[in-house]
Amino acid sequence: MSPSSDPAAPGALSLSVVESLSAVDSADWDRCAGHDNPFVSHAFLLALEDSGSASVKTGWLPRHAVLHDDQGRLRACAPLYLKSHSYGEYVFDWGWAEAYERAGKRYYPKLQCAVPFTPATGPRLLVPTDDPEADRLRDTLAAGLVEIARRLKVSSLHITFPSAAEVPVLEAQGMLVRLGMQYHWQNRGYASFDDFLAALSSRKRKTIRKERERANGQGVRIRTLSGAAIEPRHWQAFHGFYLDTVERKWGQAYLSADFFPRLGATMGERVVLVVGEDETSGEVVCGALNLLGGDTLYGRNWGSLSPYTYLHFEVCYYRAIDFAIEHGLTWVEAGAQGDHKISRGYLPRPTWSGHWIADAGFRRAVAAFVERERATLEGTMEALEDLGPFRCEGPAP
Repeated sequence: MSPSSDPAAPGALSLSVVESLSAVDSADWDRCAGHDNPFVSHAFLLALEDSGSASVKTGWLPRHAVLHDDQGRLRACAPLYLKSHSYGEYVFDWGWAEAYERAGKRYYPKLQCAVPFTPATGPRLLVPTDDPEADRLRDTLAAGLVEIARRLKVSSLHITFPSAAEVPVLEAQGMLVRLGMQYHWQNRGYASFDDFLAALSSRKRKTIRKERERANGQGVRIRTLSGAAIEPRHWQAFHGFYLDTVERKWGQAYLSADFFPRLGATMGERVVLVVGEDETSGEVVCGALNLLGGDTLYGRNWGSLSPYTYLHFEVCYYRAIDFAIEHGLTWVEAGAQGDHKISRGYLPRPTWSGHWIADAGFRRAVAAFVERERATLEGTMEALEDLGPFRCEGPAP
């Protein structure tokens, strides 16, 4: 399917599409994906499929791209889905879809190269970093994704939350690159949480200490669990928290009840589940799900069935910082949205997405929108950084 698919050519590569990750050997996939980002691992993506969370029924039809050489070896791959809607993506294109359909054309189906329901930056063009042909493989895979989109005659192809290193590769294929923003915490060599607090302005330092004191003084024991320490009761309670959060935010429950225990069974050592338990009854009253990467702790989902004061900040943000400092991690990514994270040490950081639009006229309109949006967002990020919590009188340790 790709320009390099001629079997007579030296180093020939052949691109194909598989309808389930179960058709790809896990070791082969993970050799391409690497081990730094848990979301592109075979186990995580397969858990989404096997639990029914990412399926034709939910509008996420797997169509993963796999690139083999003439010896049949998997050399590169990409998580790819045929979408019938724009839910669960966190890079919003509803306005694009409405405009395209007002013009009498069909926006859906579209192709989405992404990790479903996961607004976390990471590689999307999965190529072994130690492969001497990594650049050629990455370029060929990117071109192949566009070719798949053309052959399927979809309106568009969207690659969301790619790594910064992949952005030039996407631009070389004629994709529009859209800027986004999230709030991440950076470990600047802190030896302890108090060391981190010392880098903050006096007002922010006092506020965080007060929040932590109140969160930990209301009869809730907070524990950070991983691997076998996570019991079935924790997953059962957490799914209830997840559903409650979705309902209160007028959202859609993307993840099935089966997903969470599958995640624990197949990726338990990379799961960091922070739970709060009632000190008297032992009942699990809140929880925050994180996944551990190479140098990053990724915060994903949070929920609670009781209105405890400041518990959300403690369980989601401060315990994540504690974990990162203790384990020598560089970053904590706390998910999408939330200006309130700035005062708690999480600062703006850019994210990206790449968009291939089939219709030339529509592409021009989207390009103009993306440019206007970028200018506005860059100004916003600069202003938010100026409002950050760190002291003016000196750098962080």
